[in-house]
Parts: sequence; C-alpha cells; structure tokens
Amino acid sequence: MYFKKIESFISKLGYSVSYRDEKEGIFLIENEQDGIKNLIVGVAPPILIMEQYLFTLRRDDADVMKSLLKKNRDIIHGAFALDEQGRKVIFRYTLQIENLDINEFEGALNSLGLLLSEYYEQIIEFSKK
Repeated sequence: MYFKKIESFISKLGYSVSYRDEKEGIFLIENEQDGIKNLIVGVAPPILIMEQYLFTLRRDDADVMKSLLKKNRDIIHGAFALDEQGRKVIFRYTLQIENLDINEFEGALNSLGLLLSEYYEQIIEFSKK
C-alpha cells in the first residue's frame, strides 16, 4: 500500500526511477536538474527513509566532521550522517509514512536539492581531503 503511494508521488513529481524493488521497499530515484542522483528511498513502515550518498572520506578529518556537524544545525530537515563503516558521508532524511502527503514528500526532496545547491562547493572540497 505505502510502496504504491510513494511510487505515485515520485511519478507525479517528475523524478526518474532507475531501480525499484517492491519486496524490499526500495526506490533509486534521480532528478539531475535538482542535483539529485541515485537517491535511495526506503519504504519501511512506520517511516520513509531517504539517503543520498555525497562523498567518501579519504581519512579521518576533524575539521570536515566539525563543518558537517555545524551545517547540520542549519538544516531544517534531514542531516549529514556516516555509513556503518564511517567512511561514506550521506544525507539522511526520515519521515512518518502513515499520513505522508505529496507536499511533505516534495518538501523533503526540495530540502535536499536546496542543500546540495547551497553547499556543493564545500562538499566538493571535503571529497578531496
């Protein structure tokens, strides 16, 4: 039920689906115009999870970590996070799925797009360190 609902949101908002697995509840979507590529959307009731890979840390760098944590404070929704190995920096956003509407879903995508457009130069610099 929720998978189809999210699929309809993705379609209505004009995002491309490059991968979908209904059994696992996963979409891989993109909208290069907004800078979003290979965004993982996980339908895992009671929540919806969005994860966008940004870059891989080449080494532990306290300045990069400090900058990302400071930026987290500015981000209204979602946050920078590390994967389980502590190397890949991702943007992660979670939403309650039960009463989720298309406006809230679109807002989450717009939040990511805005973050990427405002912060892309720093992300590129961090990926080189």
